[in-house]
Amino acid sequence: MSVNETQTVLVGQSRAQLREWAATTLGEPAYRGAQLAKWIYEKAAADFDAMTDLPAAMRTRLREVARVTPNTLSATQRSRDGAIKCLLRLADGNEVECVLLPYEERVSVCLSTQVGCAMGCRFCATAQGGYTRNLTAGEIIDQLLHLQRLSERRITHVALMGMGEPLLNLENALDALRLMHDEIGIGYRRMTISTVGIVPKIYALAERNLPITLAVSLHAPDNETRAQIMPVNRKWGVDTLIQAARDYFETTRRRITFEYLLLRGVNDTPEHAHQLASKLRGVPCLVNLIPFNYVPTPDGFQRPEAERVRRFRAILDAAGIETTQRVERGHDIDAACGQLRGKHLGKPIPLLTHAKG
Repeated sequence: MSVNETQTVLVGQSRAQLREWAATTLGEPAYRGAQLAKWIYEKAAADFDAMTDLPAAMRTRLREVARVTPNTLSATQRSRDGAIKCLLRLADGNEVECVLLPYEERVSVCLSTQVGCAMGCRFCATAQGGYTRNLTAGEIIDQLLHLQRLSERRITHVALMGMGEPLLNLENALDALRLMHDEIGIGYRRMTISTVGIVPKIYALAERNLPITLAVSLHAPDNETRAQIMPVNRKWGVDTLIQAARDYFETTRRRITFEYLLLRGVNDTPEHAHQLASKLRGVPCLVNLIPFNYVPTPDGFQRPEAERVRRFRAILDAAGIETTQRVERGHDIDAACGQLRGKHLGKPIPLLTHAKG
């Protein structure tokens, strides 16, 4: 699909902005902009023909000067377990992926915030593709709208856990979440932002005092192990990161989720579990264990056996650390944690940076 760069992209604009645009650009009453917002965000309309309560002449004019979406759908895959993975092409030709994850009690989406990632986590093949650019707020929320059109149920939960480090695109990420809250009606308490541990940005997010859940990719309880698999740890060590998480809770009163990717023989021993329990004692948190989903990496990481996972969790449970194990979805379409793959400049790129999904 060719893109007319002279056209105004409407996804990413708030109701107030669309009201002003309708009045100043189209010469229509401002309430027509509010109608546009309702069609775009509440009904996930993809084209102007669907907006049947707008005058025909206005729809004709809209097709000339505007387009709804900044992204186009390139491919869709559906898992046997109900997960749906979409590959979206951006206006500049880059591509990102997003995933719909339906559960009995909710419908979640996992969205990307950057094209590529610069964080260099050793277990994540996205890092091997490098970093290209931040996504705009419109490009982020548009992923949700594409997924909503494919879902039989309303999307209820949002996780910024896809390609990229959300806190390095904090303003655009928050603008997208604000649109989801204000225009679609998804509560902040049903939103999660993940991070590999950009400590200054954790404090910047806390200053907004929004009831958003922070998911911290911890993946090791000691600096030596964590630095080997996550270069970010050389700048902000484990203790500094855990303190920032504690401070985030003190400001927002939102319990932290610590994501812990289990790599066989690397960070999954009983000693690691005891160290982790010691580090997190007294921190209001939930530990989410994620057995490694295989993707090719230079280090050849492997998934731990079920008994190793069970033993690791038992140690945390015995120490009073609330622990869950990630419900894994979309294995058959490479949409499980850490497995998403797109194509960027002809290279395969897995899109979930923090082994999330």
